[in-house]
Amino acid sequence: MKDSMCWWDPGKPSCLLNQTMASSHNVIVVSFLTGQAALYLFGSDASQIFEIKAFHEEYRSWFIGQEVQNDGRLFFATPMDPLFLMLFYLMKAEKEQGKFQPLDQVLVDEEFSSSIQLLQCTNTSQSIHHIAEQKEIGGKKFFRYSEKKTLAWLNKKVNQLVEVIKENNIPVGEKVQAATFISNNQANSSTEEDYIRYAHGLISEYIPEELSATLANYLRLPQGTDLPSEPASKKRKLSDGPVEAEEDYTKFNTGDLKNKKASSKMSAAQKALAKVDKSGMKTMSSFFRPKTATPK
Repeated sequence: MKDSMCWWDPGKPSCLLNQTMASSHNVIVVSFLTGQAALYLFGSDASQIFEIKAFHEEYRSWFIGQEVQNDGRLFFATPMDPLFLMLFYLMKAEKEQGKFQPLDQVLVDEEFSSSIQLLQCTNTSQSIHHIAEQKEIGGKKFFRYSEKKTLAWLNKKVNQLVEVIKENNIPVGEKVQAATFISNNQANSSTEEDYIRYAHGLISEYIPEELSATLANYLRLPQGTDLPSEPASKKRKLSDGPVEAEEDYTKFNTGDLKNKKASSKMSAAQKALAKVDKSGMKTMSSFFRPKTATPK
């Protein structure tokens, strides 16, 4: 894999600004899950594919030499199983054609023609039988999406994830909401269902929503057991945006305060005094004003 950097414009997913990487086909834009654009990285021999993830926070930038790059995103390339990408195309072909086809026809994508490079990944040809039925006619292989095989394959993925989560003492279930305050002994009290549900959630990020629901039933995960929502105060503290006041205090002015004071409860004497006819009466303060000089 070449040691170089590629800037990618999210608004133009097909625009690869680094011509060196684009010409060597190390970077590919393909249709993933919902048909939306996504960015992936191929090894130098195209035998392995990497997922590109961006870590982004507000008000971040890079200092490169004597210049400041205002795009402060940090990109991570992590290896992934190409079968997750193949799964999307196989399911799409099953809905549209519903028959056995060669893989090069399954991967036909008018918008992202470079998706055919998935066939160069070593794991694609070796493991395609995990998610598809296969027939061979005249020395040529034909494939068709198999939900039964796919669920069994995803079940193995979930079990592998569960083992990794346990080995690394990752808090799951309700404990994940306060992982900072939990000891290792408390974290280990999570149930097997908690681990499976957590692993299922991770796998669901790479498969269509309908398949995620089918997998949940396959794993016998009970429905309606979502984690309790956090209190509003905690959500406010953890939100990325600035903390806002619960009320708009600019709406209150002096007049409002006077009206509120006037509407407060009065004593019996005050109520009786309010009923008295005050016309012609002077206020107490008028007797203490300085006398005005009379003209001579």
